[in-house]
This record gives sequence, structure tokens and C-alpha cells, in this order.
Amino acid sequence: MKALSPVDAALKKVRAFIAENGMFRPGDRVVVAVSGGADSVALLDILTALKELRLELVVAHLNHELRGAESDEDERFAGQCAQAYALPFVSRGEQVKAMAERERLSLEDAGRRARYAFFDDVAAAWGARTVALAHHADDQAETLLMRLVRGAGGPGLSAMRPVRAGGNYVRPLLVLDRQEIEAYLDERGLAFRQDRTNTDVAFLRNRIRHELVPYLDRLNPGAASRLARTAELLADDEALLGRLVEEASARHVNVTEQGGAICAVDALRREPRGLRRRLYRKAIALAKGDLARIGFDHVDAIDRLVLSENPSGRLHLPEETLVTRSYDEITFVRRTTDIPPLQDLRIGGPGCWPLSGGGELVVEIATDPPPWGELPATESWFDLEQAPFPWLVRGWRPGDRMTPLGMAGEKKVKDIFIDAKVPRELRQSVPLVFSGDSLLWICGCRRGEPARITAGSRAMVVARIRGRRLK
Repeated sequence: MKALSPVDAALKKVRAFIAENGMFRPGDRVVVAVSGGADSVALLDILTALKELRLELVVAHLNHELRGAESDEDERFAGQCAQAYALPFVSRGEQVKAMAERERLSLEDAGRRARYAFFDDVAAAWGARTVALAHHADDQAETLLMRLVRGAGGPGLSAMRPVRAGGNYVRPLLVLDRQEIEAYLDERGLAFRQDRTNTDVAFLRNRIRHELVPYLDRLNPGAASRLARTAELLADDEALLGRLVEEASARHVNVTEQGGAICAVDALRREPRGLRRRLYRKAIALAKGDLARIGFDHVDAIDRLVLSENPSGRLHLPEETLVTRSYDEITFVRRTTDIPPLQDLRIGGPGCWPLSGGGELVVEIATDPPPWGELPATESWFDLEQAPFPWLVRGWRPGDRMTPLGMAGEKKVKDIFIDAKVPRELRQSVPLVFSGDSLLWICGCRRGEPARITAGSRAMVVARIRGRRLK
């Protein structure tokens, strides 16, 4: 059988790869990222050659403004490529170096963020469902190695997926290696731009490309293709594990009204460590929005916090992400500020009294109280003859004590908070109701013995807390 030409072989492999991964639907509008380099030129030519897909292509180029006139020439070349295929062309300049300095990022990371933001904007403006990127199998191998030396786990070592989660970014050339792409370009007679920064070994990816991969290839010829295959196998495993994590997340991770996450400590402890670690990452992503700058040490610290015999603790993660253990719960939130202490409030009589920080205390004249065991924690009844107005409502102070209902002796309020598992950060915001020097009620926790309702009580009031978190 006659061997296929480099062009026919590449088209056959890419056509099958696109179908296998469901990258496009016939007639899709697709943004094609074209830098002007060999890979993106090949991608654009291949997508135009696959006529059966009937794709509406839009060529997009981001000028990183790192190489002066050379960067401008890359932009002009990309525009000429679009013109050659009679396709729309969109470009934008971005001062990536200034962005890296401003946001304290590496040039590589800043460039990547700038590109994705630009492609998202172009896709939105043109109503495109998909953005096609020109990463190939050698890029995949380099990405795996780069993440491996940085200490990535399974998700990172899966490297780049053919279709990114959400389906808006696709990589049709992952099935081809650099040699196949160069042979394709040579047979088609297509010109492309050479970016001199691709040889600068100051960048980690370039050191891996020009130093580590050739060394590995000497140890085992074809190492890059085997590494790319390893990434593919790991990606399949990650997809399976991802389903297990989603099932466990439905059981253990609850989203809070503030956009964070909360988990039960005992339930987490019963899961295998590998699943626990993935659940922590899931919870961090819910609170923070992504997993940028979250490393092994952060996840390991969370696991130690969950397994600790100490019932409380706090971890500060990057980008103002806070993880707090409070007894049998662990919460993940971002940009959390400590809840301010409750401001003093004097209650002159029945009425609706707003509390600082939200919520209100409602006091009403009442008769015939229900049995104490049937009262909600947010409600209490008092004998007015034993607890005359005015009352004082304030937050907890060290040294506060009360005589709990049904007891003869006093107990520290701090100990009552501990028994009731009130998180430390909430304690100073829990309303304490005083009549004179007598502590009548720790709202939501314990009622006091002073001013309890008895058979001889003649004047009574009921107090209720509304719209305020107490635990």
C-alpha cells in the first residue's frame, strides 16, 4: 500500500482526532489563535482544508509587545495569513511585561493570561463557540515535564486536554508531533515566523525543550511521544477520578450563601486521603474561583487541620483564601473579614430593636409560655419582675459568667461557647442579654436561671432573635 503524503497523513489524523473528541459541529464559528509560528500556521491551513466541517473561521492574534518591531511584524504576518484565506482578522496589543510586573507574575504566566483573556473577548464579540489552539504532541510532553519538575499531582500531569473543560478551547493538533507539522508545512510550501524567544533558555519551557527533552531522547528515542501518551493515559484516569470526586463532593461539600464551601470533619476523615485532598481542592476552587498558586503544602496543611485533635484552627491560603476548622466543620471562604464585635444596645421595653451587624431582637409582652423543651434556640421567656427594663444587649467579654437555667452555680460564658461549639470568630458577635448585672440569655446557646418563668410569674415577656447567625 502506498504511504500517505505528509499532508494527507496529517489531515487524516487530525480529522479523526476532531471527530473522536467532538471538537466542532458542522457550521461552527471558530476563533483560530495564530501567532505566526509554524504550529499556528499549520493549524489554520488544516482547518481550512477540512471543508466537510464548514467552519466559519476568525483569525486572532495577540501582540505581546515584547520584541519591538519583531512583534509588530508577527502581527502583520498573521494578518496576511488571514487575508490569504479571505478570513476576518482581529488583533490586539498587550504590554505583557508591564502586566507581569504589575501582577507579580512570570512573563510566561502573564502572557498566557493575556492570551486567554483576548481569545475570550474575540469569541464573545464574534459569537464563536470555540477557540482553536495550536498545541501539539511535543508541547504536551514539555508541559508534562514542566509540571512534573514543579511538583504537580495527577490533574497537572494530565497536561493539556484535547477539549478543555467547558468545551470552549480545543487543540486539534495534539495528535501530531513537531516533525509531522514541519513535514506538512514543507509539502504545502507554507512560510511561518520564527520567534527568537523560543530559544531563550531563561524560560523553563525552553530549557525543557532544548535541554531536557533531547537528553531524554538520547536515553530512549521517541521519549517525547511516550510522554505525550502518558499524559493522555493520566487524563483518562483523571476523568474517572473526577466523577468519583463529584459524587463525593455532592455528599460532603456544601456551598454557602457567601460563595464559599463547608464540609463536615467526621465525614472527611472517613474518606481515603487521596479523595480528601481532591475534595479540599474542590472546596478551594468554589471559594476562590480557581486553584492558582495552590500547591501541595497548602492541601497537606488542610489535611492536618482536619485530622488534628485540636477542634479549631485557621489557615491563610493565597489570594485572601481562608480555611477555618471549628469543631466538626471546616469552611473555605475568600476575602473574609472578621465579624465585628456587637455594639452595646439598651432595651427600654417591648419593641423591635436592630442589632449592629444585622438582625434584630424582638421583645413582646406574652402569656402562657410553652414548655422550655419546645422553645427554639432563638427564643427565650423572662419574668419581668425579676428582670426589669432597661436591659443591656452586648457582646461577650473575657470574664463574663452566668448561672445557666437549672443550675445553682455560675459558669464561664467562654466554656458555654465551647460546649455549644460556637466558632471563635463568632463569639463576640453573639448577643448577651443583661438585666442589671444578671446575664439572662446567651442568644442561641443557653438561657439563664435569673428571671426564669415560674408558676407564680405574673408579668412576662418573650424575646426572639431574627436574621442573625449565632453559631
